[in-house]
Amino acid sequence: MLRAVGAAVTLPWLEAMQPLSVLAVTPKRPKLRAGYLYFPNGVAKGSWEPDKVERDGRLRRLNKWMKELEPYKKDILIGHNIWTPRGNGHGAGTATWLTGGSYSGSRVSAGGASVDQIIARHVGRDTMLPSLEMSMRGEGYFSNSLPRNSISWVNSKLPSTRDINPRTIYDRMFRKASEGVTDKGVIDLVNDQAKSLKRRVGQADQRKIDEYLEALRAVEKRMEFAEKQTGKSELGQAEAIEFKRPPVGIPEDHETYMRTMMDLMVLGFWSGATRVGSLMLDHGQSNRYFDFIDGVRGTWHALSHYRDISGKTEDDDGINSWKTVSQKRDMYNAVTAWHHRQFAYMLGKMKSIDEGNGSLLDNTMLLYGSSLGDGHAHGEENLPVIFAGGGGGTVRSGRYLKYRRNYSLSKYHLATMQRMGVPVEEFAEVDSPMSGLTKHV
Repeated sequence: MLRAVGAAVTLPWLEAMQPLSVLAVTPKRPKLRAGYLYFPNGVAKGSWEPDKVERDGRLRRLNKWMKELEPYKKDILIGHNIWTPRGNGHGAGTATWLTGGSYSGSRVSAGGASVDQIIARHVGRDTMLPSLEMSMRGEGYFSNSLPRNSISWVNSKLPSTRDINPRTIYDRMFRKASEGVTDKGVIDLVNDQAKSLKRRVGQADQRKIDEYLEALRAVEKRMEFAEKQTGKSELGQAEAIEFKRPPVGIPEDHETYMRTMMDLMVLGFWSGATRVGSLMLDHGQSNRYFDFIDGVRGTWHALSHYRDISGKTEDDDGINSWKTVSQKRDMYNAVTAWHHRQFAYMLGKMKSIDEGNGSLLDNTMLLYGSSLGDGHAHGEENLPVIFAGGGGGTVRSGRYLKYRRNYSLSKYHLATMQRMGVPVEEFAEVDSPMSGLTKHV
């Protein structure tokens, strides 16, 4: 670690951290990480299938809605006929996406601990934070609904506390509360130590330290900009309150906010602050408006019911209506494509980080998807999911996993736990891991 009063920054693995005798042999692969990115409201039927697939399952060309992921098609697996047999819907499906259980509203039970928390109990003893639980700030009527806001569960009845503020998450990873909070950025606090360390390591390590500190600076600058924008709001001007340290703020621009949260997960994995994390891209029945996307009108949830165009159902806002099913479905698909672009941004970040034995993406297993299949039908079948990353060399990516019949998502969870070193032979309703991660299905 680089340490200073008010800050502690965990460094990524450097060549200088291992004995010279070890450098002569193949470097040991960094420890595996696991990440989970959830989005609500499902997708339109047919929007998740690739345009062209080779006979052996290799992805040849993705569809137009997934074009932002095209540069990373060799790093992902697209699932077909993945399902959750015990839970679906906006509430139950969200709450049980990572537990493989069934949700009981009367007893507030998600059927068991979520996979991320099971992994955290096993690997979290060796990291600053056992796990990261993050969420975008919700929007809409169900923003305070417990099941719709919880994918991570410590046990069947206790959801994990989730952080929605980037500054809070950043401080949890890189500031020591016992030493108080200062006005200086983390980088300023540890800069002298970083300079001293760079003089004692090789060029490759110097470059890694520079890249790592620059990534930290980028997150800080993004948060500082968002906080300055918040200070310019009418409320801020009316209150005329000044703080020595800028208040914790959430970026007003939704894309900036989401990418900052993704950056924080990447930093957590890269620095070694944690090896497991989850990020909810919204709560399980989001009514967020995506009017900032050209040609899109209406809330996300209303658009997901793309076969209802009157604008007069209970899912609508009473303002917007649509001329045709095709028009509304295109808007719904545009929202899906927007989220693909954010996920592609995260994949690009992770792929650019060289860990000496593969990239950060190579040494991670990511699950990105939703607990609903077709959004209009509220189906639990054929869930939109993408498995990304190389799993430390244990996943053969770049393929379409087209299962012939319903295939439980719990098998993926079990496979991830086993790769993370958790001594477990079963999870939820399954007793065998996902086979398609390593071979054609």
